[in-house]
Amino acid sequence: MKRDMKPKYGFFKNSKYALDGIKTAFKNEKSFKIECFVCGFFGVVSVFLPVSFMWHFLLLAVLVMILCVECINSAVESVVDLASPEYHILAKAAKDLGSAAVFFSICVAVLCWGFALWECFLGGF
Repeated sequence: MKRDMKPKYGFFKNSKYALDGIKTAFKNEKSFKIECFVCGFFGVVSVFLPVSFMWHFLLLAVLVMILCVECINSAVESVVDLASPEYHILAKAAKDLGSAAVFFSICVAVLCWGFALWECFLGGF
């Protein structure tokens, strides 16, 4: 294959890559396992909340967002480890920034869930 030629796009082939990524995250990343368990639990809880469809969608979306950001953080950490096996201040910064992104995604989820539960059980604002 010539260097400038890209492989053909294939939906099922690309889906396999995504599933391989999920398997890798679940196998190698303890944080991802914990977040999957917690998000799965709250995903089931959300079904039983007496809220509108939009709230259900938002509550599930913020849970999925946590998993997405964790996957991106894990990818950044893997690339940093490959590129800089020795300690470097920029490698630390990259890893810390990825962790901060996960932290912010969890904060957004907690706020959304807090507002939804407030509305459910305390009658809103």
